[in-house]
Amino acid sequence: MFFSSNFVYVNTLQDAGEVVDPYGDLNTEAERKLGNLVLKKYGTEFYILYRYPLAVRPFYTMPCHDDTKYSNSFDVFIRGEEIISGAQRVHVPDLLEERAKACGIDVSTISTYIDAFRYGMPLHGGFGVGLERVVMLFCGLKNIRMTSMFPRDPRRIAP
Repeated sequence: MFFSSNFVYVNTLQDAGEVVDPYGDLNTEAERKLGNLVLKKYGTEFYILYRYPLAVRPFYTMPCHDDTKYSNSFDVFIRGEEIISGAQRVHVPDLLEERAKACGIDVSTISTYIDAFRYGMPLHGGFGVGLERVVMLFCGLKNIRMTSMFPRDPRRIAP
């Protein structure tokens, strides 16, 4: 199940009484509520949101070509929790510099990163998988620490 940002999923949440900023990020409560709504309406616990608002993505995320308020990015959810986040990355040095400035980043602190793109960079993207979160949700566990051989928290830093 695919939902485009600011179109179907924002309307779905608003119809259910949630206050959702169409150019903002979803909080955990809204993500879980959307997961329940998707399950109820479509009978699936798996869904993908794409074209997130650009303002809530990292500076290196590529803006959509047809509406620069949005980005070429996605999140994959299961049971109302994000398990994967990814996007097309900016590969044009001038745009990368512009995006960094728009996000309040001092370009001089990342000049070597941007300079690498001046030698040529192909179209590219990336994503990250929260493997322990996937295992937790797949197994129906209540705590992510149950999925890690050596979990860490403020009270436990050594196995």
